[in-house]
Formats: sequence, structure tokens, C-alpha cells
Amino acid sequence: MTAHSLTINQQVHPHQLKRVLLIEDNDVNRMLLNDYLGYCGYNVRSLSNGTALFSTIESFQPDLILLDLKLPGFDGYWLLEQIQQHSYLPKIPIIVVSAFAFKADKERAINLGACRYLVKPVNLTALIRIIKEELAYKCI
Repeated sequence: MTAHSLTINQQVHPHQLKRVLLIEDNDVNRMLLNDYLGYCGYNVRSLSNGTALFSTIESFQPDLILLDLKLPGFDGYWLLEQIQQHSYLPKIPIIVVSAFAFKADKERAINLGACRYLVKPVNLTALIRIIKEELAYKCI
């Protein structure tokens, strides 16, 4: 993942904190994304697998979900399918951040309800831009 410094204008102010749920099994990637998103002004809760997904969604009420596909236990595709079966959950934008780079993986994730698909390593500046776009679109 590549990082670029943010200008003051790009940072989100604390009174605008949006909640991002990060589901990533790789400890280093999870810590990097968690720290970077926090630095950018997001309230982040992270999970290393999908077992507590629904209880975390209920308690944390995320505005957006970042989801890895290769997870222990339940993979990201299965989680996307489960999310779509709950009528109140598909309204949460889901951005897949995965090492799976094949077109078929992207198409499957999008067909299962992901709004965006990013291939690792992710450019962190682009990720923040995409998160802002999805949150702005959600508010329309």
C-alpha cells in the first residue's frame, strides 16, 4: 500500500466523523489501514474475520465497510451474500480491498453488492478519495 501525505483541506474534521468497518485478516494491513483512516478523521472499527460482522454492524452502525475477500472461516464473498439477505444492510456501501486481481473476482464481488473493488496494494490517497465519493453518494 502506498501513502501520500494529506493536505489540511483533505483531512476530515472530527465533527464529521464517519464510521468505517474494516474487515481484514492480515495484521499489518489491518493496522496500516486502521491507523491511516483514523489519521484521515474516520472512526474505524476493525475485525480480523467475519464471525462478528452482524453484531458489529448492529453496535457500531458503520457508514461504510471495507472488506477483504480472503478471510479465515467465512470468505468475503459469503459475507457479501449474507449482507444482501438483510434488508437494512445493503444500504451500507461496501468497498472490496483484495489481492484477487482477476476480472472474474471483481465481477463476482460487484454482482454480490460491492460498490467498488480495489486491488492490493492500494494507493491510500485513492482509497480516501473513493471512500469520500461513496459516502457522498450514500447521502444523496
